[in-house]
Amino acid sequence: MRGWDRRQYLAGMGALSALALAGRAKAEVPKPVVARAAAAPARVGSILRLDPALDAVVDVKSPIEVIGSGYSWAEGPAWVKGGAGKEDDGGVLLFSDPPNNILYRWKPGGLPETFLHPSGHALPVPAGIREPGVNGIAVDGKGGLVMADSGNRCIARLDLASGRRTVLVDRFEGKRFNSPNDVAVAADGAIWFTDPPYGLADAEKSALRELDFNGVYRLAPDGRLTLVDRSQHRPNGLALSPDGRNLYLALSDEARPQILVYRLGADGLPADGWTLFHDATPQARQGLPGLPDGLKVDRDGRVFATAPGGVHVLSPEGRLLGIISTGGPVANCAFGEDGRSLFLTSHRILARVRLKASGW
Repeated sequence: MRGWDRRQYLAGMGALSALALAGRAKAEVPKPVVARAAAAPARVGSILRLDPALDAVVDVKSPIEVIGSGYSWAEGPAWVKGGAGKEDDGGVLLFSDPPNNILYRWKPGGLPETFLHPSGHALPVPAGIREPGVNGIAVDGKGGLVMADSGNRCIARLDLASGRRTVLVDRFEGKRFNSPNDVAVAADGAIWFTDPPYGLADAEKSALRELDFNGVYRLAPDGRLTLVDRSQHRPNGLALSPDGRNLYLALSDEARPQILVYRLGADGLPADGWTLFHDATPQARQGLPGLPDGLKVDRDGRVFATAPGGVHVLSPEGRLLGIISTGGPVANCAFGEDGRSLFLTSHRILARVRLKASGW
């Protein structure tokens, strides 16, 4: 067992409840975890260059700065252009801590602060729920935040202007989802998401489980839900190429730590199954921390995929150019600020590294 395996790490943790019921005494209100950052950002990790093409993406000497810490498991970052909650913002980063049921907000120059608490399931959190908060998040282009709500076992949308929350889908063929984990929004408004059992205390053996598979789904703009793939053991992060023709899927599977790609047809659905895009088995065999988890695709089609050792920077053809490492497991990443900042949610920290090429 690798000491930094996320799922095994979380299996022994108790979920933190994050909402006071109406009428409860003030002393009973759980307090959010306090995020911290040094006055001068600490630096961690390093950047490994494996291919000269990495030089066009990032300088190997670029510092990886810690801008927040103190989380149980930092996840799901997304940059919101125009801000979230303050009209004068040029943009903010939102990121989650699923075990602690908190969605954080970070504005350049400041410290991470609680944005939504609880982010997912309200009190009382059932004993069988291991991750009560939201996990992966994505901006839908219409002033909304699409959320993989692990605690409530649904895909939800938060209107950032009004604060109104809407459940978009929570069942497949009448059965509740396991615990939606990550989301990606296509240009036409379709929402892709994965539904592994990570948020349930006993995973596949959970008594709360109603589906006997871990699915990959597409929710069309008109509300039609399509089960795209039910064959994957540990589906996790997913992302779309800039032209919308490729869907990338990460497998958080110790026996099969891979990134798959689905070629999408004119109808937006996979034309002929999946092919292997990147195999992280060599890094996993070295005992490097982490597994394939979240991923993002830049404007030139390069894939930034979290995997053993950190963020694997891959060419559009799947060639490994280099690895951005924080020294610990990286759950997810996102482009932000001017597009040249790559934010990394890495276990207990939120980190940032500057890129040469913009992700947007």
